[in-house]
Amino acid sequence: CRGAGNKQPAQYCDVIFLKNKKNKLDWVGYFFLLPNSLKFNKIMTNQIYLFLFLVVFLAIPVLFRSYLLWKSTGINAFTFDNTKDDAHSFNGQVFKMITILELIIVIIYSFGGDAAQYLLPFWYLENSMASLIGWVFMHIALIWIIVAQLQMSDAWRIGIDYKNETDLIQYGLFSISRNPIFFGIIITNIGLFLVVPNAFTLVITILSTYAINIQIRLEEVYLQESHTDNYLEYLSKVRRWL
Repeated sequence: CRGAGNKQPAQYCDVIFLKNKKNKLDWVGYFFLLPNSLKFNKIMTNQIYLFLFLVVFLAIPVLFRSYLLWKSTGINAFTFDNTKDDAHSFNGQVFKMITILELIIVIIYSFGGDAAQYLLPFWYLENSMASLIGWVFMHIALIWIIVAQLQMSDAWRIGIDYKNETDLIQYGLFSISRNPIFFGIIITNIGLFLVVPNAFTLVITILSTYAINIQIRLEEVYLQESHTDNYLEYLSKVRRWL
């Protein structure tokens, strides 16, 4: 089972070997290998949970929140216009590409089996402490994002809404950060990298951070034009991040 070219985890191979030895189960050996077997089951549970977490992350803060906005106001939360050739629309395409890539990577990691090795994992960063920190980051960030969206209420959008004027939110999380939702997304991506340290999650983290910084600067120009002095005053009191 653990010959050349086989990428199965060692603990998985050991248990299979014991079960197939003359079609009998070596209970003594299995007893000593049980911790490794449980570890393998834990890894599988984490992989499936990661996929479920991503589904929840896309379903609640993105799809469900967009539906509530549409139902309440009739406004489409997605403001990126694919028909235009400007910085805002281009950045929207980048965000879409990052989301699709992230979903593909998590699916491969969770259900792809041996295919996960082609994600170029950083094995030297794979440890329980880093994974725990990553999970904490992602869960706190999800709650943080949902709270910020609730505080924005009907002013929340995905991108810049040039057609409908929105209120300038300055209370709650927006009193300590001008971009709490974007901040939460960055923390989520860092958490994902810690849980699944590989070349692709690193690219996602870097690329999304650059795209978010571009989007923030586009939004700052728009907010300054639409809210003038109120936004300049807000700008002087609250930091861009924290």
